[in-house]
Amino acid sequence: MATIRVVSTTMIQAPSQVNNSDSPERIELNPWDLQFLLSEYAQKGILFHKPTLSSSPSVSIEKTIQQLQDSLSSTLDFFLPIAGRFVIAHHCGSSDDDDTFSISVTCNNAGASFVHAIAENTTVGDIIESTYVPPFVHSFFPLYRSKNIEGSRIPLLAVQVTEIVDGFFMACSINHCLADARPFLNFMKTWAEVSRNGLNSIGLTSKLASFERWFPQGNTVCPIRIPLRVIKETNIKASSSIDPDDQPFPLSQRIFHFRREKILELKAKANSEREDAVISNKISSLQAVTSHVWRSVIRNQHLHPEEVVTYRVFVAIGPSRVSHPPMPDNYFGPTIQFAYVKIKVRDLVGDGGLGKFALEMNKIISSFTEEKIKGDFEDWARNPMMPPKSEVTDKIGKFMGTSSSPRFNFYPIDFGWGRPVAVHSGLSNPKTWKLVFDPGAEEYSFDIELYASYEILEALASDPEFMHYVGSSNNLAQARL
Repeated sequence: MATIRVVSTTMIQAPSQVNNSDSPERIELNPWDLQFLLSEYAQKGILFHKPTLSSSPSVSIEKTIQQLQDSLSSTLDFFLPIAGRFVIAHHCGSSDDDDTFSISVTCNNAGASFVHAIAENTTVGDIIESTYVPPFVHSFFPLYRSKNIEGSRIPLLAVQVTEIVDGFFMACSINHCLADARPFLNFMKTWAEVSRNGLNSIGLTSKLASFERWFPQGNTVCPIRIPLRVIKETNIKASSSIDPDDQPFPLSQRIFHFRREKILELKAKANSEREDAVISNKISSLQAVTSHVWRSVIRNQHLHPEEVVTYRVFVAIGPSRVSHPPMPDNYFGPTIQFAYVKIKVRDLVGDGGLGKFALEMNKIISSFTEEKIKGDFEDWARNPMMPPKSEVTDKIGKFMGTSSSPRFNFYPIDFGWGRPVAVHSGLSNPKTWKLVFDPGAEEYSFDIELYASYEILEALASDPEFMHYVGSSNNLAQARL
């Protein structure tokens, strides 16, 4: 276990608030934001080699940390809500059961947290050459186990830069009600650009993000009021689940690498197994790989053939899916809805199961028309629902979800000392077995960070049918080094 020593903790504020003078003073959150209230902060970490004195003789740790803090401050000027806080308003009803609350973001420039830490005996190789993601990596992430609803008293963004022997691990935790992967990646790219080339590289009048929330025209009352009983009922279900928050949970992480040729092979196989030949959308590479992993996870548990298992996918909502009103390309906020694919074990692991499950996933995602998206949006606004933790804790091994997408590529991020050598997610919402997709080191390849029990991860690594499509972990580490 690496010993972490915190050197300093600083609250970083926007310097002048002049670059975002048209930024709203307050943002009313919509259902896409509020669905994450009881979830934990979204986390992403990127690992860099430390610049050598020969290549950058003027580089010092102190200068690097100061440069990151200064450039973060300048970047927050263009993303002012990130430096804000939640405001929770309580609304009294005719009885306690009728009490509600609403949440908005106040752009008060309270600041983002910046932690400088040191792990003195840890190297880049310790992280990327390990078969499993080392547990000490989780200590590199700030605001561990913090819930999004806590955003009124803790920062909406926290950064921890942990210095290791030959590198830096930059870990970010952002309130998931404020952003998902796409806008967060936009923020990180901007910060890196400012750090590397200064403010002039992006233009002082640039409109980098639109924080005004998307709402369908005319049918949603704002602010959205959430009954307190919804929170109470969800917490009661969580407290009765089989694994309370205050107990450790046996979850391991392992990265599996899928090369381009194997992805194409899986995609062709899945499409050849489709029972519905008239489907308008072909099964995608992402759907085929997801189907292969989920099928292998279930097969290696030897469940009863008639048992029903559930996979949760996220459907990305963007300008291409909604047009009335239109959504700006620089929209900054969560834009996903969840869908659930249920299937019997015998259908998933039997002959043609790869294509069968991928096809069902494809159909469900394709069903999200603009009419359905707006209908689901308005239904949630009228009747807010929080997913109970028992949704996953009562179905360990029989429930899994996708997190992130290879479309969101963090590897081009360069703060001035080169591109990352690894990308990791934090252990937020650690009861959920999940797949985290990232682009691989090679073009059109995938790295899958799989969260599951140690026993299942070991079984997968010994499963010839699964590993036929997986590249060597040694080659993966060498590619990154």
